[in-house]
Amino acid sequence: MDDSIQSTLTFILLVEIIIGCFGNGFIALVNCMDWAKKRKISSVNQILTALAFSRTVILLTLLIVILVSTLYSDIVATRTVIKLISFHLIFSNHFSMWLATCLGLFYFFKIANFSNSIFVCLKMKVNQVVSGTFSMSVALLCLNIILINSYIDAQMDGDRGHLLYDFSSNSSAEFYRTILIINNGIFTSIPFTVSQLTFFLLIFSLWRHHKKIKQHVQRCRDACANAHIKALQIMITHVFLCDIFFVALFIQIWRTEWLINIIYIRLCQIAAAAFPSGHPWVLIWGNTKLRHAFLSVLWWLRCRFKDVHPIGL
Repeated sequence: MDDSIQSTLTFILLVEIIIGCFGNGFIALVNCMDWAKKRKISSVNQILTALAFSRTVILLTLLIVILVSTLYSDIVATRTVIKLISFHLIFSNHFSMWLATCLGLFYFFKIANFSNSIFVCLKMKVNQVVSGTFSMSVALLCLNIILINSYIDAQMDGDRGHLLYDFSSNSSAEFYRTILIINNGIFTSIPFTVSQLTFFLLIFSLWRHHKKIKQHVQRCRDACANAHIKALQIMITHVFLCDIFFVALFIQIWRTEWLINIIYIRLCQIAAAAFPSGHPWVLIWGNTKLRHAFLSVLWWLRCRFKDVHPIGL
């Protein structure tokens, strides 16, 4: 019974990863083609493209890890293998979280409206604010990698030159749990907090705007309000998926003994993968250019499918 549940959950996770790779790949392809055609690319499309590439890397890395751990459950991971996998996961997860946060900051400063002089100054220099935030995140990434490598070296010296790749023992589970605490409990919580703060400030901006237009007896839905609502629809989904991602990571580090149960691990992986897999489709639907390109592809596939006739008919 447990084997069938595990197989079902693994299949769901693989489908989720494939869907996410298609979504992120589509965003990267459309923006790169547009860049090659126009010889220029906007700031928001730069963020979207980099975000799509980082999420594709993290999904493909997760796919490789799942396939290896499933097909070779007793594989022994050396220090080099663990560092390589940890680097790929940390690197891609870091840029996935921070680029999504930078995208939220970009929308926030472009759409929100506050009379505070500091906010007005930052709004006028939104590109510098986003690039500065991203540069600061790179410094945190270097610190994260140093801490992870130091922990791996300290734990795998001497007799502990290797570990079972699956969580078949308490020592192995505790080892990977500590890595999750360093990477996700400490560093991932920073962009998560920034995203939450940006979301609530944008809601507050929308509330103030509606209050202002009601006082002046204007139409309840003007261009600015529509821009707020459109951005909020995207950010609500972003924050919701980000919350699921963060909760899934937090549950994994809650107790060491839970990491020994592969079904529990698969459920957490499915929940965590929803963010890099589901969010690109939200971005596609919320972006006019990407939405039109996607609908054009669907229409082309529909026409091609209609042109295919069974042999002999």
